Amino acid sequence: MGRARDRACRRERCTLLGMIPWIIMAVVAVPLVVIDFVAMRRKTAASELLADDDVQAREEQEFAEAEAYEARWREEDKEKSRQERFP
Repeated sequence: MGRARDRACRRERCTLLGMIPWIIMAVVAVPLVVIDFVAMRRKTAASELLADDDVQAREEQEFAEAEAYEARWREEDKEKSRQERFP
């Protein structure tokens, strides 16, 4: 029985030694990956906010330019219609 017990003890030690790298991976590597993911996500969100502000400002400027063009076009159209009605 001593040999069987010795084999079982050796097998447990071998299993424990085989598990140590996996335990280190779970305790060290997984949190590092999670922290990296969160940091990248914050960076992306911050750059999207800056891009959204730029896009919104550009859209507002284009909208103002379009309204100014429309007002000019209406004035020109009024003049053309008056000239066509009263030659």
